Amino acid sequence: MRTLHLIPVDTKIQFIPWRKVFFAASTLLVLCSIGLFTAKGMNYGIDFTGGILIEVRTQQKADIAGMRSTLSNLDLGSVDLQTFGAPNDVLIRVQTQPGGDKAQQPAVEKVKDALGPGIEYRRVETVGPKVSEELFWDGIYAVGAAMLAILVYIWFRFEWQFGLGAVIALIHDVLSTIGIFSLLGLEFNLSTVAAVLTIAGYSINDTVVVFDRVRENLRRYKSMTLPELLNVSINETLSRTVMTSLTTLLALFALYFLGGEVISGFSFAMIWGVLVGTYSSVCVAVPLLLYLNVRRPRGAGSEDEKEAAEPAA
Repeated sequence: MRTLHLIPVDTKIQFIPWRKVFFAASTLLVLCSIGLFTAKGMNYGIDFTGGILIEVRTQQKADIAGMRSTLSNLDLGSVDLQTFGAPNDVLIRVQTQPGGDKAQQPAVEKVKDALGPGIEYRRVETVGPKVSEELFWDGIYAVGAAMLAILVYIWFRFEWQFGLGAVIALIHDVLSTIGIFSLLGLEFNLSTVAAVLTIAGYSINDTVVVFDRVRENLRRYKSMTLPELLNVSINETLSRTVMTSLTTLLALFALYFLGGEVISGFSFAMIWGVLVGTYSSVCVAVPLLLYLNVRRPRGAGSEDEKEAAEPAA
Protein backbone atom coordinates (compact mmCIF):
# COMPACT_ATOMS: atom_id res chain seq x y z
CA MET A 1 0.00 0.00 0.00
CA ARG A 2 1.38 3.39 -1.02
CA THR A 3 1.57 5.99 1.77
CA LEU A 4 0.55 9.58 1.07
CA HIS A 5 3.30 12.11 1.82
CA LEU A 6 2.48 15.78 1.41
CA ILE A 7 6.16 16.45 2.14
CA PRO A 8 8.75 14.15 0.51
CA VAL A 9 10.41 11.87 3.05
CA ASP A 10 13.88 12.83 1.85
CA THR A 11 13.32 16.58 2.13
CA LYS A 12 16.28 18.71 3.21
CA ILE A 13 14.80 22.15 3.85
CA GLN A 14 17.26 24.41 5.65
CA PHE A 15 15.37 25.70 8.69
CA ILE A 16 18.20 26.28 11.15
CA PRO A 17 20.23 28.71 8.96
CA TRP A 18 17.11 30.94 8.91
CA ARG A 19 16.73 30.93 12.69
CA LYS A 20 17.63 34.61 13.10
CA VAL A 21 14.90 35.59 10.64
CA PHE A 22 12.40 33.38 12.52
CA PHE A 23 13.43 34.86 15.87
CA ALA A 24 13.14 38.41 14.53
CA ALA A 25 9.68 37.73 13.08
CA SER A 26 8.50 36.06 16.30
CA THR A 27 9.89 38.87 18.47
CA LEU A 28 8.11 41.45 16.30
CA LEU A 29 4.86 39.46 16.51
CA VAL A 30 5.05 39.21 20.30
CA LEU A 31 5.94 42.90 20.75
CA CYS A 32 3.07 43.97 18.46
CA SER A 33 0.70 41.73 20.43
CA ILE A 34 1.79 43.24 23.74
CA GLY A 35 1.50 46.74 22.26
CA LEU A 36 -2.01 46.08 20.95
CA PHE A 37 -3.10 44.62 24.28
CA THR A 38 -1.68 47.62 26.17
CA ALA A 39 -2.98 50.33 23.83
CA LYS A 40 -6.24 48.89 22.52
CA GLY A 41 -7.13 46.29 25.12
CA MET A 42 -9.44 43.35 24.60
CA ASN A 43 -13.10 43.05 23.68
CA TYR A 44 -13.97 41.07 26.80
CA GLY A 45 -17.17 39.06 26.69
CA ILE A 46 -19.86 39.03 29.31
CA ASP A 47 -18.04 36.20 31.10
CA PHE A 48 -15.35 38.68 32.18
CA THR A 49 -17.19 42.02 32.30
CA GLY A 50 -20.52 41.00 33.80
CA GLY A 51 -23.92 42.17 32.63
CA ILE A 52 -26.73 40.89 30.43
CA LEU A 53 -26.28 39.38 26.99
CA ILE A 54 -29.31 38.91 24.73
CA GLU A 55 -29.07 37.41 21.26
CA VAL A 56 -32.12 38.11 19.09
CA ARG A 57 -33.24 37.49 15.53
CA THR A 58 -35.66 39.83 13.77
CA GLN A 59 -37.99 38.83 10.95
CA GLN A 60 -36.39 41.29 8.53
CA LYS A 61 -33.13 43.23 8.44
CA ALA A 62 -32.57 44.66 11.91
CA ASP A 63 -33.06 48.40 12.45
CA ILE A 64 -30.08 48.89 14.77
CA ALA A 65 -30.56 52.65 15.12
CA GLY A 66 -34.22 52.26 16.05
CA MET A 67 -33.55 49.43 18.50
CA ARG A 68 -30.71 51.40 20.12
CA SER A 69 -32.94 54.45 20.51
CA THR A 70 -35.71 52.35 22.08
CA LEU A 71 -33.46 50.55 24.55
CA SER A 72 -31.53 53.70 25.54
CA ASN A 73 -34.75 55.14 26.99
CA LEU A 74 -35.23 52.26 29.45
CA ASP A 75 -32.85 53.71 32.07
CA LEU A 76 -30.75 50.53 32.13
CA GLY A 77 -27.38 52.26 31.84
CA SER A 78 -24.99 51.34 29.04
CA VAL A 79 -26.65 49.40 26.21
CA ASP A 80 -24.61 48.19 23.21
CA LEU A 81 -26.01 46.61 20.05
CA GLN A 82 -24.21 44.98 17.15
CA THR A 83 -25.13 42.77 14.23
CA PHE A 84 -23.30 39.52 13.60
CA GLY A 85 -23.73 36.74 11.10
CA ALA A 86 -26.95 37.44 9.21
CA PRO A 87 -28.32 41.04 8.89
CA ASN A 88 -31.24 40.13 11.15
CA ASP A 89 -29.10 38.76 14.00
CA VAL A 90 -28.42 41.25 16.79
CA LEU A 91 -26.36 40.99 19.98
CA ILE A 92 -27.54 43.22 22.84
CA ARG A 93 -25.31 43.92 25.85
CA VAL A 94 -26.72 45.63 28.93
CA GLN A 95 -24.54 46.63 31.88
CA THR A 96 -24.99 44.92 35.24
CA GLN A 97 -27.98 46.35 37.09
CA PRO A 98 -27.61 47.45 40.74
CA GLY A 99 -29.39 45.21 43.21
CA GLY A 100 -27.65 41.87 42.70
CA ASP A 101 -28.83 38.84 40.76
CA LYS A 102 -32.51 39.54 41.44
CA ALA A 103 -32.31 42.86 39.59
CA GLN A 104 -31.07 41.33 36.31
CA GLN A 105 -34.22 39.44 35.26
CA PRO A 106 -36.51 42.51 35.45
CA ALA A 107 -34.05 44.27 33.13
CA VAL A 108 -34.34 41.41 30.64
CA GLU A 109 -38.14 41.68 30.76
CA LYS A 110 -37.89 45.44 30.15
CA VAL A 111 -35.86 44.80 27.01
CA LYS A 112 -38.33 42.19 25.76
CA ASP A 113 -41.31 44.45 26.38
CA ALA A 114 -39.62 47.37 24.62
CA LEU A 115 -38.70 45.37 21.52
CA GLY A 116 -42.24 44.04 21.20
CA PRO A 117 -43.49 41.04 19.21
CA GLY A 118 -41.86 39.48 16.17
CA ILE A 119 -38.51 38.98 17.90
CA GLU A 120 -36.90 35.55 18.37
CA TYR A 121 -34.80 35.35 21.53
CA ARG A 122 -32.02 32.88 20.82
CA ARG A 123 -29.89 33.36 23.93
CA VAL A 124 -30.14 35.21 27.23
CA GLU A 125 -27.21 35.23 29.69
CA THR A 126 -26.65 37.17 32.91
CA VAL A 127 -23.36 37.31 34.81
CA GLY A 128 -22.82 39.30 37.99
CA PRO A 129 -19.70 41.43 38.55
CA LYS A 130 -18.33 39.17 41.30
CA VAL A 131 -18.73 36.05 39.19
CA SER A 132 -17.16 37.73 36.15
CA GLU A 133 -14.11 38.78 38.19
CA GLU A 134 -13.71 35.24 39.51
CA LEU A 135 -14.01 33.82 35.99
CA PHE A 136 -11.37 36.27 34.73
CA TRP A 137 -8.80 35.27 37.34
CA ASP A 138 -9.67 31.59 37.04
CA GLY A 139 -8.93 31.84 33.33
CA ILE A 140 -5.51 33.40 34.01
CA TYR A 141 -4.71 30.77 36.64
CA ALA A 142 -5.75 27.97 34.25
CA VAL A 143 -3.40 29.18 31.50
CA GLY A 144 -0.55 29.71 33.97
CA ALA A 145 -1.01 26.30 35.59
CA ALA A 146 -1.11 24.61 32.18
CA MET A 147 2.20 26.19 31.17
CA LEU A 148 3.82 25.23 34.48
CA ALA A 149 2.61 21.63 34.14
CA ILE A 150 3.94 21.47 30.57
CA LEU A 151 7.33 22.81 31.72
CA VAL A 152 7.55 20.14 34.44
CA TYR A 153 6.46 17.38 32.04
CA ILE A 154 9.00 18.28 29.35
CA TRP A 155 11.70 18.73 32.00
CA PHE A 156 11.18 15.21 33.35
CA ARG A 157 10.73 13.59 29.94
CA PHE A 158 13.72 15.30 28.32
CA GLU A 159 15.93 17.90 30.01
CA TRP A 160 15.41 21.40 31.34
CA GLN A 161 16.68 22.91 28.05
CA PHE A 162 13.85 21.24 26.14
CA GLY A 163 11.29 22.34 28.74
CA LEU A 164 12.42 25.96 28.58
CA GLY A 165 12.35 25.97 24.78
CA ALA A 166 8.84 24.49 24.75
CA VAL A 167 7.47 27.03 27.23
CA ILE A 168 9.00 29.96 25.33
CA ALA A 169 7.27 28.69 22.19
CA LEU A 170 3.99 28.36 24.13
CA ILE A 171 4.25 31.91 25.46
CA HIS A 172 4.81 33.01 21.86
CA ASP A 173 1.60 31.20 20.81
CA VAL A 174 -0.53 32.57 23.66
CA LEU A 175 0.63 36.18 23.29
CA SER A 176 0.16 36.13 19.51
CA THR A 177 -3.38 34.78 20.00
CA ILE A 178 -4.16 37.62 22.40
CA GLY A 179 -2.70 40.06 19.88
CA ILE A 180 -4.82 38.86 16.96
CA PHE A 181 -7.98 39.05 19.11
CA SER A 182 -7.10 42.59 20.16
CA LEU A 183 -6.30 43.64 16.58
CA LEU A 184 -9.56 42.30 15.14
CA GLY A 185 -11.72 43.26 18.13
CA LEU A 186 -13.02 39.72 18.52
CA GLU A 187 -14.86 38.81 21.71
CA PHE A 188 -12.56 37.26 24.31
CA ASN A 189 -14.54 35.00 26.64
CA LEU A 190 -14.34 31.67 28.45
CA SER A 191 -14.56 29.69 25.22
CA THR A 192 -11.50 31.61 23.99
CA VAL A 193 -9.64 30.64 27.17
CA ALA A 194 -10.61 27.03 26.45
CA ALA A 195 -9.22 27.48 22.93
CA VAL A 196 -5.95 28.88 24.32
CA LEU A 197 -5.58 25.84 26.59
CA THR A 198 -6.33 23.54 23.65
CA ILE A 199 -3.76 25.42 21.56
CA ALA A 200 -1.18 24.84 24.31
CA GLY A 201 -1.88 21.11 24.23
CA TYR A 202 -1.76 20.94 20.44
CA SER A 203 1.43 22.98 20.18
CA ILE A 204 3.24 20.98 22.84
CA ASN A 205 2.25 17.75 21.10
CA ASP A 206 3.94 18.96 17.91
CA THR A 207 6.96 20.14 19.85
CA VAL A 208 7.35 16.86 21.73
CA VAL A 209 7.37 14.89 18.46
CA VAL A 210 10.26 16.96 17.09
CA PHE A 211 12.08 16.97 20.45
CA ASP A 212 11.83 13.20 20.62
CA ARG A 213 13.48 12.91 17.22
CA VAL A 214 16.18 15.38 18.31
CA ARG A 215 16.90 13.21 21.36
CA GLU A 216 17.14 10.08 19.22
CA ASN A 217 19.50 11.77 16.79
CA LEU A 218 21.69 13.10 19.60
CA ARG A 219 22.35 9.48 20.52
CA ARG A 220 22.67 8.31 16.91
CA TYR A 221 24.94 10.92 15.34
CA LYS A 222 27.79 11.60 17.71
CA SER A 223 29.99 13.53 15.29
CA MET A 224 27.28 15.57 13.53
CA THR A 225 27.19 19.27 14.39
CA LEU A 226 24.20 20.40 16.45
CA PRO A 227 22.76 22.80 13.79
CA GLU A 228 22.86 20.04 11.19
CA LEU A 229 21.35 17.53 13.61
CA LEU A 230 18.46 19.84 14.48
CA ASN A 231 17.77 20.47 10.80
CA VAL A 232 17.74 16.73 10.07
CA SER A 233 15.33 16.16 12.99
CA ILE A 234 12.90 18.82 11.75
CA ASN A 235 12.90 17.41 8.22
CA GLU A 236 12.37 13.86 9.42
CA THR A 237 9.18 14.87 11.27
CA LEU A 238 8.00 17.55 8.82
CA SER A 239 5.66 15.28 6.85
CA ARG A 240 3.88 14.18 10.03
CA THR A 241 3.66 17.78 11.31
CA VAL A 242 2.14 19.15 8.09
CA MET A 243 -0.31 16.25 7.73
CA THR A 244 -1.54 16.63 11.32
CA SER A 245 -1.97 20.40 10.97
CA LEU A 246 -3.86 20.19 7.67
CA THR A 247 -6.30 17.53 8.86
CA THR A 248 -6.96 19.54 12.04
CA LEU A 249 -7.53 22.71 10.01
CA LEU A 250 -10.09 20.94 7.81
CA ALA A 251 -12.24 20.24 10.86
CA LEU A 252 -11.72 23.73 12.30
CA PHE A 253 -12.68 25.52 9.08
CA ALA A 254 -15.86 23.43 8.96
CA LEU A 255 -16.66 24.51 12.54
CA TYR A 256 -15.90 28.15 11.76
CA PHE A 257 -18.05 28.42 8.64
CA LEU A 258 -20.84 26.02 9.58
CA GLY A 259 -20.89 26.02 13.39
CA GLY A 260 -22.59 29.38 13.89
CA GLU A 261 -21.64 32.47 15.87
CA VAL A 262 -21.70 30.73 19.24
CA ILE A 263 -18.45 28.86 18.57
CA SER A 264 -16.96 31.15 15.91
CA GLY A 265 -14.58 32.76 18.43
CA PHE A 266 -13.40 29.36 19.65
CA SER A 267 -12.97 28.09 16.08
CA PHE A 268 -11.04 31.18 14.97
CA ALA A 269 -8.72 30.98 17.98
CA MET A 270 -8.07 27.32 17.23
CA ILE A 271 -7.34 27.98 13.54
CA TRP A 272 -4.87 30.71 14.44
CA GLY A 273 -3.40 28.51 17.20
CA VAL A 274 -2.79 25.55 14.89
CA LEU A 275 -1.02 27.79 12.37
CA VAL A 276 1.13 29.66 14.86
CA GLY A 277 1.69 26.53 16.99
CA THR A 278 3.01 24.57 14.01
CA TYR A 279 5.29 27.48 13.15
CA SER A 280 6.61 27.87 16.70
CA SER A 281 7.30 24.15 17.12
CA VAL A 282 9.50 24.06 14.02
CA CYS A 283 10.90 27.58 13.80
CA VAL A 284 11.15 28.67 17.44
CA ALA A 285 11.32 25.76 19.90
CA VAL A 286 13.88 23.63 18.04
CA PRO A 287 16.28 26.44 16.98
CA LEU A 288 16.28 27.68 20.61
CA LEU A 289 18.07 24.45 21.59
CA LEU A 290 21.18 25.84 19.89
CA TYR A 291 21.42 28.51 22.58
CA LEU A 292 20.45 26.36 25.59
CA ASN A 293 23.57 24.18 25.71
CA VAL A 294 21.92 20.87 24.86
CA ARG A 295 24.33 17.98 25.43
CA ARG A 296 24.55 14.53 23.94
CA PRO A 297 23.77 11.66 26.33
CA ARG A 298 26.76 9.85 27.75
CA GLY A 299 27.63 6.69 25.94
CA ALA A 300 25.91 7.81 22.74
CA GLY A 301 27.03 5.79 19.76
CA SER A 302 28.04 7.13 16.38
CA GLU A 303 26.92 6.24 12.90
CA ASP A 304 28.25 7.02 9.44
CA GLU A 305 27.56 10.55 8.31
CA LYS A 306 25.77 9.12 5.29
CA GLU A 307 22.93 8.01 7.53
CA ALA A 308 22.31 11.60 8.54
CA ALA A 309 20.56 12.21 5.25
CA GLU A 310 18.41 9.07 5.46
CA PRO A 311 14.93 9.39 7.08
CA ALA A 312 14.43 7.44 10.27
CA ALA A 313 11.89 4.64 10.15
